[in-house]
Amino acid sequence: MDFLLEIFMRQLFDPFRIGLLLFLVVTTVRNSHATGFALPLALGIAFVAVLIPGAMGQDKAGLLPEIGVGIAVNLAWAAAMLGVWALLRRLRGASA
Repeated sequence: MDFLLEIFMRQLFDPFRIGLLLFLVVTTVRNSHATGFALPLALGIAFVAVLIPGAMGQDKAGLLPEIGVGIAVNLAWAAAMLGVWALLRRLRGASA
């Protein structure tokens, strides 16, 4: 179990992952009128979770734990970013 926590903490503070997710959320929100919202966001979250360990190499734990924890981390970051986006829209007085 300690190796999962180690993977989680390493992925949670990975600046490359955070940047990819930030631009994914911004692009999804801005293009949601044309492409929809949930499916592109879900596919992007899964893509980032597979891309990083696939391209940068995997830990000794293996690829599946890296991807599984990556999906959880990506969901957490995307939820936080969407929450900030909604808060900013509400503070600016924009309609939902």
